[in-house]
Amino acid sequence: MVSAAPLHGHHDGSQPVPRTLDGVAAALPPAQRMEFYREMGEADVETIGGVLKRWWLRAELYRDPEGDRIHAAVQAGTAPGTSASAVLRRLGAV
Repeated sequence: MVSAAPLHGHHDGSQPVPRTLDGVAAALPPAQRMEFYREMGEADVETIGGVLKRWWLRAELYRDPEGDRIHAAVQAGTAPGTSASAVLRRLGAV
């Protein structure tokens, strides 16, 4: 059996959220879980992987004690680092 999950846990020793429908759903707050199920139910064969990955990333963020602060900084454009779009522009890809 092949798994897309990383072999190692997080820096705090916790295991990552399994990259499965059930794993992601279990890790989401109840208010988000129904939206996750709705999007998964509407996804087709071309989009379902992207929906699952996006929600898996959200589930990982919800588990992080700094998640709310990080999310707010990303939304406000004040998070440290360089955006993917800026990197692509620098590389001349956009």
